[in-house]
Amino acid sequence: MTASITARLAEELLVQKKQVEAAVALLDEGATVPFIARYRKEVTGGLDDTQMRQLEERLRYMREMEERRKVILASITEQEKLTPELEKDIRAADTKSRLEDLYLPYKQKRRTKAQIAREAGIEPLADALYDNPSLDPETESSQYLNADAGFEDSKAVLDGAKQILMERFSENADLLTLLREFLRQESLLASRLVDGKEAEGAKFRDYFEHTEKLAGVPSHRALAMFRGRNDGILYVNLVMSEDESPSDAHPCESMIAGQWNIKDQGRPADKWLGEVVRWTWRVKLLTHLQSDLLAQLRERAEREAIEVFATNLKDLLLVAPAGPKATIGLDPGLRTGVKLAVVDATGKVLDHGAIFPTPPQKKIVEAEAVLLAMIEKYDVELIAIGNGTASRETDKFVADVLKARPELNARAVMVNEAGASVYSASEFAAREFPDLDVTIRGAVSIARRLQDPLAELVKIDPNSILSSKTV
Repeated sequence: MTASITARLAEELLVQKKQVEAAVALLDEGATVPFIARYRKEVTGGLDDTQMRQLEERLRYMREMEERRKVILASITEQEKLTPELEKDIRAADTKSRLEDLYLPYKQKRRTKAQIAREAGIEPLADALYDNPSLDPETESSQYLNADAGFEDSKAVLDGAKQILMERFSENADLLTLLREFLRQESLLASRLVDGKEAEGAKFRDYFEHTEKLAGVPSHRALAMFRGRNDGILYVNLVMSEDESPSDAHPCESMIAGQWNIKDQGRPADKWLGEVVRWTWRVKLLTHLQSDLLAQLRERAEREAIEVFATNLKDLLLVAPAGPKATIGLDPGLRTGVKLAVVDATGKVLDHGAIFPTPPQKKIVEAEAVLLAMIEKYDVELIAIGNGTASRETDKFVADVLKARPELNARAVMVNEAGASVYSASEFAAREFPDLDVTIRGAVSIARRLQDPLAELVKIDPNSILSSKTV
């Protein structure tokens, strides 16, 4: 690890260099972040788990960038094009994007139109028109006709010269940095409905005509738009205004012209140079920068979503247990009724069945009799009600039953049932309850997760415990 990486990590984390050096040494020896944060605080000077995760992530990024930096320097050196100024810029690059922008003019490419034009000897024309816009493009281009190379007329020759300048303009690292930052701060993220997909994409209707500032898009909305795009329902693009038209001049065109000192002063080549600028933006840079920024947005949104998911999952897993008390678990339903399971203070299944207090059956009297019988028989203290379909109706039914029998030592609690159905059909549940129907297994899980949430939820894939709405 270079000293520069150590210094940067220390600066970013607001810690001392020796702390970073100690933490990196432990990571390189194979120690994990949890192990270091828990058992090696005396070595790292007290770095906590959050700082260690940030350090590990940034260390990986910086090391990858250093490896890429070496490859780029070697490639440009091999081409004999590495100048002291370029080397200085490459060594000073602090992001992967900046590094790749600097390498772009020297990157090995497939044979481009600009390269073909250079091979046909048209580059001097491009240089002449750029350096001296007083020259007439049509007149000057007649001197560069080359039928054998496919440049039979002035139009083809000028197009070749245009391709050369477009490539030159679009591969300027400082310009790319300027444009990227401008779009990041000023552009709007727009999602639009794909024609004919309205019915199929009804769940994305909030994004059929949606526009908001790119810099402020929250992770959940960004991910929703990306899902809509992946499903072929939405177009997602960057625009400068809600009513932007493809024919409108883009602010980035002016920035390109300013970077290359191109001005329309009525000279013969000014209009042609203006066209070069427009094509540079629309053909060379727009798609590239938009893809880059959307990829960064997706990465940021996914990272934030994971952080929210982790926080919510942690909160759910650490919910205080109700304790070892006899509990009835109710898995609400409508057509198929409410599944019921009784577990003792240790979570052992004592009884199970189904009641139908909800529509369409609404057998309230029969359901009340079954519920009361089980409460009294097993001295039930808690009734856990899953918060899924028909939970409100089931909760009201139980509340009415308990209100009518105040002498009962039982109370109802609404429980997050996310993942209960996944668990009930899992191999784990089948081994645990081979003789129970999957619907009853779900009710058992609901009862147990009130008694001891952590012990029950660890049986379920985290992706199933929290719904997409939670994230």
